[in-house]
Amino acid sequence: MKYGKMFLTAILLSAVSSQAFAFDTAARNAILMDYDTGAYIYTKNHDVQMAPASMSKLMTLYIIFDKLRDGSLSLEDKFRVSENAWRKGGAASGSSTMFLKIGEKVSVEDLLQGIIVQSGNDACIVAAENISGTEEDFAVLMNETAEKLGLKNSTFANATGWPHPDQKMSAEDLALLTKRIIKEFPEYYHIFSEKYFTHNNIKQGNRNPLLYSMKGADGLKTGHTEEAGFCLTASAVRDGRRLIGVMAGMNSNKERSEEAERLMNYGFREFDNYKILTAGEVLAEVPVWYGKEKTVNMVVPEDVVETIRRSDKDEYKMKIVYDEPLKAPIVKGAVIGYAQLNDPEGNVRKINLVAANDVERMGVWGRFVANLKYLIFGDK
Repeated sequence: MKYGKMFLTAILLSAVSSQAFAFDTAARNAILMDYDTGAYIYTKNHDVQMAPASMSKLMTLYIIFDKLRDGSLSLEDKFRVSENAWRKGGAASGSSTMFLKIGEKVSVEDLLQGIIVQSGNDACIVAAENISGTEEDFAVLMNETAEKLGLKNSTFANATGWPHPDQKMSAEDLALLTKRIIKEFPEYYHIFSEKYFTHNNIKQGNRNPLLYSMKGADGLKTGHTEEAGFCLTASAVRDGRRLIGVMAGMNSNKERSEEAERLMNYGFREFDNYKILTAGEVLAEVPVWYGKEKTVNMVVPEDVVETIRRSDKDEYKMKIVYDEPLKAPIVKGAVIGYAQLNDPEGNVRKINLVAANDVERMGVWGRFVANLKYLIFGDK
């Protein structure tokens, strides 16, 4: 095994242990994730199932967005408000509501604003009933969608987040779902930053406190029940860098606002994204045995960008590892080695490196001469 030259550069693993850094939060469950790299900057009980309250409306929204994408719905489609939706999700229930009226026909576009800005339970039930027939059948679709998206700790019993033993999500799943919404549906994401929406002459403000207090905040969804506590799934952008934060189990609206802003500011202040390897960059020239060319360049197949604590960015090391010599034939793009990246805590990550070009195998005579030279001179 050959070890290439040492590079003093910075790298961080995609999952970062919260215990490694001097930060904590009053939230019972939390995660802070970098949108571009997927790095977990902070975690606290992030993969534990919890009551998600209205944050689970993000799955209801994902399904609506998905149906708009495949053409089975349009923003202009009108859904009728059933008595069930009015009773279970309207003002009479004492829950968050869009103040829909029985028999009213409301557009999908207005329902989206009612769910996102006003957190309308009635709007969610109307969407669920008109898409799947019943809210129970819509919950089946939510569970199927969660499985398709790879959400491992999410189960759904309703479209609203109303307390139910089978209505569970993890902070991690909410962060991953948020990333999918932002990435897949940019044409609708702007709704999450709308501060007000008026329906039936009733104007309501967006419940997301960060929209009013934090630079760059542009989403997503609050939640609150007795079991869940005060919750927030949030996202913000600064200098082109986006973070996603999920927090649950806080004791008051004030604590939710303060802790969420503190967590997001921590991520922006203490960490940044660094391009440590560039696609096509040559990291080693590797000898080739039986090749028509004596060497092949080992290159980086794609850009490698990592989220790194700013104060630690010069404390990471990388070395290049490959078997020597390689034996022809070699196909362009084949993995022929890797970059081994070490952080200050001893964590190791390997990034595959590939051949920059094809190397054809010598003919019989060429291999005979090569073997002869090796026997006589030890020259590969």
